[in-house]
Amino acid sequence: MSLIRLTINRVSYSQTHNGAYALLLDEKDGERKLPIVIGGFEAQSIAVAMEQEIRPPRPLTHDLFKNFSDCFEIKIKQVIIHKIVDGVFFSSLICVRDKIEEIIDSRTSDAIALAIRFNSPIFTYENVLEKAGIILKPDQNKNTKAKQTKKDTLSKKVDYTKLSVKQLEKAIAIAVKNEDYELAAHLRDEINKRK
Repeated sequence: MSLIRLTINRVSYSQTHNGAYALLLDEKDGERKLPIVIGGFEAQSIAVAMEQEIRPPRPLTHDLFKNFSDCFEIKIKQVIIHKIVDGVFFSSLICVRDKIEEIIDSRTSDAIALAIRFNSPIFTYENVLEKAGIILKPDQNKNTKAKQTKKDTLSKKVDYTKLSVKQLEKAIAIAVKNEDYELAAHLRDEINKRK
Protein backbone atom coordinates (compact mmCIF):
# COMPACT_ATOMS: atom_id res chain seq x y z
CA MET A 1 0.00 0.00 0.00
CA SER A 2 1.48 3.34 -1.04
CA LEU A 3 1.86 6.28 1.30
CA ILE A 4 -0.02 9.56 0.81
CA ARG A 5 1.77 12.74 1.84
CA LEU A 6 -0.03 15.14 4.20
CA THR A 7 0.68 18.76 5.09
CA ILE A 8 -0.47 20.73 8.10
CA ASN A 9 -3.27 23.17 7.33
CA ARG A 10 -4.04 24.60 10.77
CA VAL A 11 -4.93 24.04 14.40
CA SER A 12 -8.23 25.46 15.67
CA TYR A 13 -10.32 25.28 18.82
CA SER A 14 -12.81 22.41 18.74
CA GLN A 15 -16.40 23.51 19.09
CA THR A 16 -17.58 19.94 19.69
CA HIS A 17 -15.08 18.77 22.31
CA ASN A 18 -14.61 20.92 25.42
CA GLY A 19 -10.97 21.89 25.93
CA ALA A 20 -9.87 20.12 22.74
CA TYR A 21 -8.51 21.37 19.46
CA ALA A 22 -8.76 20.21 15.86
CA LEU A 23 -5.68 19.61 13.75
CA LEU A 24 -6.50 19.80 10.04
CA LEU A 25 -4.15 18.00 7.65
CA ASP A 26 -4.32 18.36 3.86
CA GLU A 27 -3.65 15.68 1.27
CA LYS A 28 -0.62 17.12 -0.55
CA ASP A 29 -1.58 16.01 -4.07
CA GLY A 30 -5.35 15.85 -3.59
CA GLU A 31 -8.34 17.63 -2.14
CA ARG A 32 -9.07 15.56 0.96
CA LYS A 33 -8.63 16.88 4.48
CA LEU A 34 -7.97 14.83 7.60
CA PRO A 35 -9.38 16.42 10.80
CA ILE A 36 -7.91 15.08 14.05
CA VAL A 37 -9.07 16.07 17.55
CA ILE A 38 -6.08 16.75 19.84
CA GLY A 39 -5.48 18.02 23.37
CA GLY A 40 -4.62 21.55 24.38
CA PHE A 41 -0.97 20.87 25.28
CA GLU A 42 -0.31 19.20 21.93
CA ALA A 43 -2.12 21.99 20.07
CA GLN A 44 0.09 24.54 21.83
CA SER A 45 3.22 22.56 21.02
CA ILE A 46 2.27 22.24 17.34
CA ALA A 47 1.36 25.94 17.10
CA VAL A 48 4.65 26.99 18.73
CA ALA A 49 6.65 24.80 16.33
CA MET A 50 4.75 26.13 13.30
CA GLU A 51 5.33 29.75 14.35
CA GLN A 52 9.09 30.10 13.86
CA GLU A 53 9.25 33.47 15.63
CA ILE A 54 7.87 32.15 18.94
CA ARG A 55 10.47 30.55 21.20
CA PRO A 56 9.51 29.61 24.75
CA PRO A 57 12.11 30.54 27.40
CA ARG A 58 12.47 26.87 28.40
CA PRO A 59 12.11 23.85 26.09
CA LEU A 60 8.66 22.27 25.83
CA THR A 61 8.52 18.47 26.08
CA HIS A 62 8.71 18.03 22.29
CA ASP A 63 11.66 20.46 22.13
CA LEU A 64 13.40 18.44 24.85
CA PHE A 65 12.86 15.26 22.83
CA LYS A 66 14.36 16.99 19.77
CA ASN A 67 17.39 18.19 21.76
CA PHE A 68 17.87 14.70 23.22
CA SER A 69 17.63 13.11 19.76
CA ASP A 70 20.11 15.59 18.30
CA CYS A 71 22.62 14.74 21.04
CA PHE A 72 22.43 11.05 20.16
CA GLU A 73 22.17 11.60 16.39
CA ILE A 74 18.66 10.17 16.10
CA LYS A 75 16.59 11.50 13.21
CA ILE A 76 12.88 11.11 12.54
CA LYS A 77 12.75 10.05 8.90
CA GLN A 78 8.95 10.25 8.64
CA VAL A 79 5.67 10.03 10.52
CA ILE A 80 2.99 7.60 9.37
CA ILE A 81 -0.63 7.80 10.50
CA HIS A 82 -1.35 4.13 9.89
CA LYS A 83 -4.87 3.46 11.22
CA ILE A 84 -7.98 4.79 12.87
CA VAL A 85 -10.06 2.77 15.33
CA ASP A 86 -13.22 4.19 16.94
CA GLY A 87 -12.17 7.73 16.03
CA VAL A 88 -8.66 7.34 17.48
CA PHE A 89 -5.71 7.71 15.11
CA PHE A 90 -2.59 5.56 15.51
CA SER A 91 0.81 6.75 14.30
CA SER A 92 4.40 5.64 14.09
CA LEU A 93 7.69 7.51 14.10
CA ILE A 94 10.23 6.06 11.67
CA CYS A 95 13.54 6.87 13.37
CA VAL A 96 17.07 6.42 12.02
CA ARG A 97 20.39 6.18 13.86
CA ASP A 98 23.59 4.85 12.29
CA LYS A 99 21.58 3.77 9.22
CA ILE A 100 19.38 1.53 11.39
CA GLU A 101 15.63 2.20 11.26
CA GLU A 102 13.36 1.78 14.26
CA ILE A 103 9.58 2.14 14.35
CA ILE A 104 8.19 3.77 17.49
CA ASP A 105 4.47 3.88 18.35
CA SER A 106 3.19 7.39 19.03
CA ARG A 107 0.05 9.38 19.61
CA THR A 108 -0.67 11.24 16.40
CA SER A 109 -0.59 14.66 18.05
CA ASP A 110 2.89 13.98 19.50
CA ALA A 111 4.09 12.55 16.17
CA ILE A 112 2.98 15.71 14.33
CA ALA A 113 4.58 17.99 16.96
CA LEU A 114 7.85 16.10 16.47
CA ALA A 115 7.58 15.97 12.68
CA ILE A 116 7.49 19.77 12.57
CA ARG A 117 10.58 20.04 14.76
CA PHE A 118 12.52 17.44 12.76
CA ASN A 119 11.22 18.80 9.43
CA SER A 120 9.97 15.28 8.68
CA PRO A 121 7.27 14.40 6.17
CA ILE A 122 3.86 13.16 7.37
CA PHE A 123 2.13 10.30 5.56
CA THR A 124 -0.98 8.17 5.79
CA TYR A 125 -2.57 5.32 3.84
CA GLU A 126 -5.51 5.41 1.44
CA ASN A 127 -7.71 3.39 3.81
CA VAL A 128 -7.23 5.99 6.59
CA LEU A 129 -8.11 8.88 4.26
CA GLU A 130 -11.03 6.92 2.86
CA LYS A 131 -12.40 6.27 6.35
CA ALA A 132 -11.68 9.60 8.04
CA GLY A 133 -10.97 12.14 5.30
CA ILE A 134 -13.39 14.81 4.16
CA ILE A 135 -13.61 16.78 0.92
CA LEU A 136 -14.52 20.43 1.09
CA LYS A 137 -16.58 21.73 -1.79
CA PRO A 138 -15.62 25.22 -2.96
CA ASP A 139 -18.18 27.75 -1.79
CA GLN A 140 -20.10 28.98 -4.80
CA ASN A 141 -21.23 32.09 -2.97
CA LYS A 142 -18.63 33.72 -0.72
CA ASN A 143 -21.37 35.51 1.20
CA THR A 144 -22.95 32.22 2.27
CA LYS A 145 -21.63 32.54 5.82
CA ALA A 146 -23.17 35.96 6.25
CA LYS A 147 -26.50 34.68 4.93
CA GLN A 148 -26.63 31.52 7.04
CA THR A 149 -29.92 30.81 8.68
CA LYS A 150 -30.46 29.17 12.02
CA LYS A 151 -31.90 26.23 10.12
CA ASP A 152 -28.46 25.53 8.54
CA THR A 153 -26.59 25.74 11.83
CA LEU A 154 -26.26 22.50 13.74
CA SER A 155 -26.78 22.58 17.47
CA LYS A 156 -23.81 21.29 19.43
CA LYS A 157 -26.22 19.90 22.06
CA VAL A 158 -27.91 17.37 19.75
CA ASP A 159 -27.55 13.73 20.80
CA TYR A 160 -26.11 12.35 17.55
CA THR A 161 -26.45 8.75 18.72
CA LYS A 162 -30.19 9.03 18.10
CA LEU A 163 -29.84 10.15 14.48
CA SER A 164 -29.90 7.74 11.53
CA VAL A 165 -26.84 7.33 9.30
CA LYS A 166 -28.66 9.27 6.57
CA GLN A 167 -29.33 12.14 9.00
CA LEU A 168 -25.70 12.06 10.14
CA GLU A 169 -24.51 12.26 6.52
CA LYS A 170 -26.73 15.31 5.94
CA ALA A 171 -25.38 16.86 9.16
CA ILE A 172 -21.81 16.30 7.93
CA ALA A 173 -22.62 18.10 4.67
CA ILE A 174 -23.97 21.08 6.63
CA ALA A 175 -20.98 21.08 9.01
CA VAL A 176 -18.53 21.06 6.09
CA LYS A 177 -20.50 23.82 4.34
CA ASN A 178 -20.21 25.87 7.54
CA GLU A 179 -16.49 25.01 7.77
CA ASP A 180 -17.07 23.32 11.14
CA TYR A 181 -14.56 20.53 10.54
CA GLU A 182 -14.49 19.47 14.18
CA LEU A 183 -18.21 18.74 14.12
CA ALA A 184 -17.83 16.96 10.75
CA ALA A 185 -15.13 14.74 12.27
CA HIS A 186 -17.30 14.02 15.31
CA LEU A 187 -20.22 13.04 13.07
CA ARG A 188 -17.95 10.92 10.87
CA ASP A 189 -16.73 9.09 13.97
CA GLU A 190 -20.35 8.39 14.98
CA ILE A 191 -21.02 6.85 11.56
CA ASN A 192 -17.82 4.77 11.74
CA LYS A 193 -18.82 3.41 15.17
CA ARG A 194 -21.93 1.93 13.57
CA LYS A 195 -20.10 0.09 10.79
